[in-house]
Amino acid sequence: MKEVWVKADPWRKELVTTALEGGVDAVMVAPRDVSKVAELGVIPTVSDEGDIRWEKDVVALEIASSRDEDKIVDMSRQKKVVVRTTDWNVIPLENLVARTRNIFVEVDSLEGARMALTVLEKGVDGLVITATDPVRVKEILNLVKSQRQKLDLCPLEIQWVRPLGMGDRVCVDTCTMMEEGEGMLMGNSSKGLFLVHAESIENPYVAPRPFRVNAGAVHAYVSLPEGKTSYLSELKAGTEVLSVNWQGEARSLVVGRVKIEKRPLLLMEAMGPEGPVNMILQNAETIRLVGKEGQAISVVNLAQGDVVLGRVEAAGRHFGHKIDESIIEN
Repeated sequence: MKEVWVKADPWRKELVTTALEGGVDAVMVAPRDVSKVAELGVIPTVSDEGDIRWEKDVVALEIASSRDEDKIVDMSRQKKVVVRTTDWNVIPLENLVARTRNIFVEVDSLEGARMALTVLEKGVDGLVITATDPVRVKEILNLVKSQRQKLDLCPLEIQWVRPLGMGDRVCVDTCTMMEEGEGMLMGNSSKGLFLVHAESIENPYVAPRPFRVNAGAVHAYVSLPEGKTSYLSELKAGTEVLSVNWQGEARSLVVGRVKIEKRPLLLMEAMGPEGPVNMILQNAETIRLVGKEGQAISVVNLAQGDVVLGRVEAAGRHFGHKIDESIIEN
């Protein structure tokens, strides 16, 4: 997910309030204005006296030649780099995006933001919005929010489902309403994750809760932004999780609450492109997976041969980060 900062140097209160309301990651201000930001809300500041400090955490460098490009790549290995281009815009950014990460670029228009977000398809890692009109800042923020990461989902064919005993089940309540066909990726192993549907389906007995995914047992993996995973038991208020719809469009959602309760469980196994994968979920009608056309399928109705959506990759995680090593997970 892209990081977004708003520049409010020289100080403009309306830019900071717009940044706060738009959920940006930080505001860039002069040292004397850091305390003014704190009076308006809780948000990191980029400043010599801020939470993100110039030279220590971030630098601004101009690129006018290939030598500058090499310097930026070297610097980006240790800190964020705000890149300022001269007469060329696209080619220097393409070269940097192809070689490294931690690249930020200043933008003051929708066109500039769109270019930066899509350069070499994946875009830069962050934007610094320098527009001084709050309306334009909002337009750029809306553009960033509309950019969704695309994941490759695959069909998983159910082999069998069987009930288990009681266990600790996790409900993940987010700060965002999810749509039909949308949920979270989770599974017993990082090599195979099932798309578990949000509780957005009407039924006669329980009101829908579109902000919630009844996620699975405490030990299961759940997908986070930037290709990371977490155990469900480790989620807490403020954690960002990855929400994915049936078309593979992903977005980052903030967790508002996590509930762990004892519930009857079931174990299911499916066959994926790389072999069998499995998952433990609560045994209840309102727990659903996602079918190939985005339809919600209750786990109590699953039968051999049913096809649901998920994601597979090579197994191996170290504190949520993907690694290449010899590992077997069953």
